[in-house]
Amino acid sequence: MGHGHHHPAPVTGRNLVISILLNSVITLAQVIGGLLSGSLSLLSDALHNFSDVLSLVFSLVAHRLSHRPACERRTFGYKRAEIISAFLNAAALIVVALLLGYEAISRFITPVSIAPDAVIWLSLAGIVFNGLSTLLLHKDASQSLNMKSAYLHLFSDTLASVAVLAGGLLMRYFHWFWIDGAITLAISIYLVYLAYDVLRASVGILMQFTPDEIVLSEVTERLQPIIGPHRLYHVHIWRLTDHALHFEARLDCQHDMTVAEFRILASAIEMRLHDDFYITHCTLQPDFGVFGPKEIVCQE
Repeated sequence: MGHGHHHPAPVTGRNLVISILLNSVITLAQVIGGLLSGSLSLLSDALHNFSDVLSLVFSLVAHRLSHRPACERRTFGYKRAEIISAFLNAAALIVVALLLGYEAISRFITPVSIAPDAVIWLSLAGIVFNGLSTLLLHKDASQSLNMKSAYLHLFSDTLASVAVLAGGLLMRYFHWFWIDGAITLAISIYLVYLAYDVLRASVGILMQFTPDEIVLSEVTERLQPIIGPHRLYHVHIWRLTDHALHFEARLDCQHDMTVAEFRILASAIEMRLHDDFYITHCTLQPDFGVFGPKEIVCQE
């Protein structure tokens, strides 16, 4: 199970700042336009844009916190600030989606007349502003779960603006006012779909779950030729951040080896873990003559 080694390019906060400014402008314009036109889909797009602004602010703050140095009180620094931000952004996106879905169903029950011209022009503005913000964060999205969550907010809002534009045109030329609620409901379902993966990934990191691509039994099997008669147990593999993968285990030694012998064995284990599984941090505790459960996974 080989993994290519790459070093992510540093992510800067400049594009986030520009995106925050762009989205603040379009949010204000869409709120005003939605209230004047009576369009729920335009207001839903504005609400989504507002959640984008908040998520981008969270992402910017988390990005800057994550680069603060470690200290005695915070030995890992603020490395998980971006993971918390990703979790909050994804959760917020789902809450917004549920609210939009509720309002869309209410609009089906109580239809209203809508001024489509404002919907058309403001959705066009939304496409331009959100599209530009999406392009700004496209490269950064592959480097950080935090940036990916911000990117997904913007990408989904660009698609939402396209849907709102289509609805505005249908209302303008065919008087299909029911399409406003239908588009809003579709947007809400799509938001849940987009947010789920980021929410699941961020929860997995925060809960210190074994990453999906890692199989504990495969790791121990790959290490067996190195450890020989000794036995690994009480194994933990988890992500501290998107890119920092940690390994921790106890080694049941079959003889009372010296520190130098253990160091040679530990170095070989670390090298195999790094080369085969891209594990960047390894902590091993040697045991000799210790009684108790010695399964791969042991309850604390």
